[in-house]
Amino acid sequence: MSVSDAPPSGSPAPPETTPKNVRLALLGVLLAMLLSMLDSTIVGTAMPTVVGDLGGLEHISWVVTAYTLATAASTPVWGKFGDLYGRKHMYLIAVVVFVLGSALTGAAHSMTQLIAFRALQGLGAGGIGAGAFALIASLAPPRERGRYQGMTASIMAIGTIGGPLLGGFVTGHLGWRWAFFINLPLGILTLVWCQLMLRLPATRVKARIDWPGITMMTATVCALTLAATWAGSTYPWTSWQILGLFSLAAVGVAAFVARQRRAAEPLMPLRIFTGHRNFALASSLILVGGVVMFGCSLYLPLYQQTVQGVSASRSGLLLLPLMIPVVIMSQVGGKVMSATGRYKIFPIVGTVCMAVGLFLLATMDTTTSRTATGCFMALVGTGMGCQMQMVTTIAQNSVEMRDMGAASASVTLFRTIGGSLGVAVFGSLFTSAVQGHAPAGAKAGEARPDPAALARLPQSARDGYLHAVATGTQQIFLTAAVVCTVAFVAALCVQEVPLRGRSGPVAQPHKAEEEAASPAAP
Repeated sequence: MSVSDAPPSGSPAPPETTPKNVRLALLGVLLAMLLSMLDSTIVGTAMPTVVGDLGGLEHISWVVTAYTLATAASTPVWGKFGDLYGRKHMYLIAVVVFVLGSALTGAAHSMTQLIAFRALQGLGAGGIGAGAFALIASLAPPRERGRYQGMTASIMAIGTIGGPLLGGFVTGHLGWRWAFFINLPLGILTLVWCQLMLRLPATRVKARIDWPGITMMTATVCALTLAATWAGSTYPWTSWQILGLFSLAAVGVAAFVARQRRAAEPLMPLRIFTGHRNFALASSLILVGGVVMFGCSLYLPLYQQTVQGVSASRSGLLLLPLMIPVVIMSQVGGKVMSATGRYKIFPIVGTVCMAVGLFLLATMDTTTSRTATGCFMALVGTGMGCQMQMVTTIAQNSVEMRDMGAASASVTLFRTIGGSLGVAVFGSLFTSAVQGHAPAGAKAGEARPDPAALARLPQSARDGYLHAVATGTQQIFLTAAVVCTVAFVAALCVQEVPLRGRSGPVAQPHKAEEEAASPAAP
């Protein structure tokens, strides 16, 4: 059995030790989040130049796949190790791994080296994603978390919008290697800042690591991620490769659950899913959020660049109507939650706004104005701001502090899987819509072809291609809207239990239900 700083189940939780200036400590944690987010968005901009220098066009997809696989597979492991050995130490190690991977990737001399070092980067990114939300939970209890949600949302917005812009600038002026080398100064700053500003109680642990569970989880996540990445692009959805990977993932989940029931120190304790229904509901909402976020960030710029004729740099700026409401509503929702302790209304309103906004985006065609697109995006952004950070707080409020790392890692994993599955489904929808309409030299599933290639097409062919792109994006956003209506049902089922304060234990489910049913309950 493990001996950690967590109390046994059912005993009062010790007071949480937090730094005097939470915002300064949080800034160091969020810098690493920004580091990871910028890297994932910069790479897409730099890849054409990378292929031109290193060659290996046939392996280009593995540059992204290796990173995604390593991130998804390592996230639960980082989260559990943070619970066992100290979240700050594991977070700093993850940043070191990421920075080392960035340096090696920037120095790569072949596509094989680049892919291998991107996998190393992905390992570090998994630890950053898992550790960041666990550290935020350690620094600020759920009742006080709302004060700082605006900071987190701002970092996510900067990473989403700034990545493509920064990637284009760095690649064009300094070369593609600096798209990776730029992580070094920011990573070193993050390490120094966290070491000086982040103060958490030390953790001494004697534990048996669940290596069989780690192996099963890694195999399952890898199979699911590969299936989501390859389905509809590399292989058809009904091919034996994709069906085999999904079958392997299903068997892996069953074996992993059976193992977690027997393990002395499980990698992902099942009690976080069975202790209170809010965690499972919040996880489903987070998965939907990943689908919407990835779909919008990938296909809105594609529509704007291709159909509306916006340049690549300006399309990044045109995402501002989507991201600004995210920041504003995260801040507003957080303040209301901290002041009143009420939060259930936000995921409900958020899923409604996202569903309506996505339905409106699904009406866009070749004549839709940029102003109308911006208004639709603002509605989706409002919903994302109400839902995105709030459901993370709901999930973390549903588990004990001893499981915070595993719970935060699960949240990050669900967001990643949601994004991967969403991209796979959306890619298939887009490819089928554009099939046969792409200009010569451009594949249906690729991003926007060169403007010169479009200009050389006869008017009828160009109009046909633009109509096909508009149809593909309509199908994507209509699918996302339907998914959000399902998430709305999950939001209605969330139970509003009291938020844990700085020294309060996690709310007991049965007690919360009794209080909710009592007429005297507030």
